[in-house]
Amino acid sequence: MTLAFIEDALAQAEAAGAKGEVPVGAVVVRDGVVIAAAGNCVESDQNASAHAEMLALAEASRVLGQKWLDGCDVYVTLEPCPMCAGALSLARVRRVYYGAADPKSGGIDHGPRVFAQPTCHHAPEVIAGVEEGRCGELLSAFFAQRR
Repeated sequence: MTLAFIEDALAQAEAAGAKGEVPVGAVVVRDGVVIAAAGNCVESDQNASAHAEMLALAEASRVLGQKWLDGCDVYVTLEPCPMCAGALSLARVRRVYYGAADPKSGGIDHGPRVFAQPTCHHAPEVIAGVEEGRCGELLSAFFAQRR
């Protein structure tokens, strides 16, 4: 793992936050190269499913010309929600690295724990807490401004 990729995800999150989106960013990496990157676009797209992970997965599939993203790693600044965890599983990504835990809405290590369910056909390796402090602070600062 290289911290450069979580830096890329943080840059996406910061750009999303600057546009008024919840600051979450994701990048998809294959063979040490970022092939897709996105930040949340829920507000700008008026689409509840326009999470950073969903957008990055869609772009990676377009770039590779395939639905399976085996051999790809995803770096995301916040623990993926159940929807995104399901998409990560369905895309068959190899590994998920995430920054801040999400006890309220997470879907990997909290809530439904999607990858631990017997109905989950593919469970990527998960590395949690990558630059957790920085990722969490970005979110905390964003929500503090809105209160």
